[in-house]
Amino acid sequence: MKASDVMVAPVITVKPTALVRDVAKLFLERRISAVPVIDDQGKLVGIVSEGDLLHRAEIGTERRRPWWLLLVAEEQTLAADYIKTHANKVADVMTHNVITAAPDTPLHEIAMMMEKNAIKRVPIVRDGQLVGIVSRANLVQAVASSGAKLEVPLSDETIRAKLMAHLKTQSWAHTGLVNATVNGGIVDLWGFSSSETERRAIRVAAETTPGVRAVNDHMIVRRLEAMA
Repeated sequence: MKASDVMVAPVITVKPTALVRDVAKLFLERRISAVPVIDDQGKLVGIVSEGDLLHRAEIGTERRRPWWLLLVAEEQTLAADYIKTHANKVADVMTHNVITAAPDTPLHEIAMMMEKNAIKRVPIVRDGQLVGIVSRANLVQAVASSGAKLEVPLSDETIRAKLMAHLKTQSWAHTGLVNATVNGGIVDLWGFSSSETERRAIRVAAETTPGVRAVNDHMIVRRLEAMA
């Protein structure tokens, strides 16, 4: 699946000149937690989220730095904090360097972007124009709606071949110590694994192999040095 398959479009947006209090109201009214910021040409210039509104002078939640930290903090840092907590316009509180993706970006790459950069959403841009947005919730929705695909029934021999071939591509799997038998789509796993984690991973690989109806795990966990 690609970003275009799960993204929300059209996207609720605001202008850089929008007021912070109006954006806060928008979050509440539309039940959203962030909005992209676009200029008059529709170009993405930033994003503002609930996190950008946590520390505000209006509600007394400004960052309280210890006196000794104030002595060593750079003036630019303190000035930036002041802007974030006191500014009225979105342009002053928004995140400017926005991580984006194209509509044809695979979902696994979107997930990696979110994890690597500790972000909750990725705006989707085509030719410089905002066309959608993918959030963590959209990825969860994709998982929830991914039903089992209709497939031609596979023979037990084909199921076993697919499973073993897949395990051989995994660097963590010691396939020389593992065997699998398949009868009526039911997989029985035999042999040894070097850890409980490897054992579970092999079971998961079997459970997610097309055509498998159930998995019986008979494997024994033994450290590699004990099997030498």
